[in-house]
Amino acid sequence: MADKTTDSQRRSSVTVGGREYRMRTVGIAVLAVLAIWFIAVNTDSVQITLWVANVTMPLWVVLAVTLVVGAAIGWLAARRRAKR
Repeated sequence: MADKTTDSQRRSSVTVGGREYRMRTVGIAVLAVLAIWFIAVNTDSVQITLWVANVTMPLWVVLAVTLVVGAAIGWLAARRRAKR
């Protein structure tokens, strides 16, 4: 059966200042700003156990590393799914 939807019907978008943005892009931007804000306000030092060693470091470093690792895993999973 043929798909009769057009690209404009398939993708949600919003127009701001005469420029059209996809809702996915807006959502990613909002999440990025919230993540950066959350990392910036958590500046205390924390102790982390890494299997054997105990490490003390600022919480913002732990959060930033977690964010980067999570984004990399998500990107790799999406890339693998796209290849199928």
